[in-house]
Amino acid sequence: MDILRYIIRRLIFIFFLMIGISLMVFLIANALPSDPVVANLSQRNLDNEEMVAAFRAKWGLDQPLYKQYLTYLGNLLQGDMGLSIRTSRPVFDDLKQYYPATVELAFIGIAFAVIFGMLFGVISAIKRNTAIDQILRGISVFGVSVPAFWLALIMLFIFYLGLGIAPGPGRISPYLSAPVHVTGFFLIDSLLMGNWPLFADALKHLILPGVCLGLFTMGLITRTTRSSLLEVLSMDFTRTARAKGLRERSVITKHALGNALIPVITVIGVGFGNLLGGMVLVETIFAWPGIGQYAFKSTQYMDFPSIVGVSLLIALNYVLINLIIDVLYGVLDPRVRYR
Repeated sequence: MDILRYIIRRLIFIFFLMIGISLMVFLIANALPSDPVVANLSQRNLDNEEMVAAFRAKWGLDQPLYKQYLTYLGNLLQGDMGLSIRTSRPVFDDLKQYYPATVELAFIGIAFAVIFGMLFGVISAIKRNTAIDQILRGISVFGVSVPAFWLALIMLFIFYLGLGIAPGPGRISPYLSAPVHVTGFFLIDSLLMGNWPLFADALKHLILPGVCLGLFTMGLITRTTRSSLLEVLSMDFTRTARAKGLRERSVITKHALGNALIPVITVIGVGFGNLLGGMVLVETIFAWPGIGQYAFKSTQYMDFPSIVGVSLLIALNYVLINLIIDVLYGVLDPRVRYR
């Protein structure tokens, strides 16, 4: 029951936090030295005062800033995120269209980061100060240091243009049709259709951008796993386990690794939140229709409802991921108490 009360309190806190974030983003977006009228109307319409006045009245831009926000907040509390100035569609519908592509890519990226990051971190800790350790630490430094957009260009040039073993940009090949929209995730929707060639093609298109996005988090996980595991292996209880005659594999898997996972879980959560926020340059290079592309286009047109909507979505990702991480702490470490 303690954990249930803790989750309820956190959810109440998240509700008020999101209202505060909406106010902050709304003020920052309106403080930018740009005008949605100039960004969305042609020069001919800008010279027409009636057109300019009609545009401002339609989108509420003729109202004082506090009235604009209170109107937006009232609609938001009713589940209405407003209309996009750029697309003239509900922002919520736009997010439903673009967000699945980012989530699908983020899952591939974080899966790559977790699998290889933890594997490399454990091996590096076990083989401390050996040649293997130096190589794996070099890979982690490379992953943390290299810009994702530069790596995306290099990988496309090598594997797509050069070797021809990877598909080009986009979610699927141009000669294939998108699956019937059920969830918005091409992998799931193609499976629901029973279309295995489409599933395979969609998965292939996820590999290069997923690796590009996940490499940075993989480097962090490798370094965090290595340092945390080395610290745990030097503690008294692991030395006691060795003194009892347990095999090194059992000491690591049954005693050390679980205790070393708490800082690693934190890195995984933050990395996953970063990926869910959308990487504009990588999504642009791979022509990926995700939330990063949507946010970039929204800022070009000073589309305030869309900008605030994307910001709220990204913020919600982070606070929910942090909540999940806090709950996992109690699962991994029984000493954690929720008050």
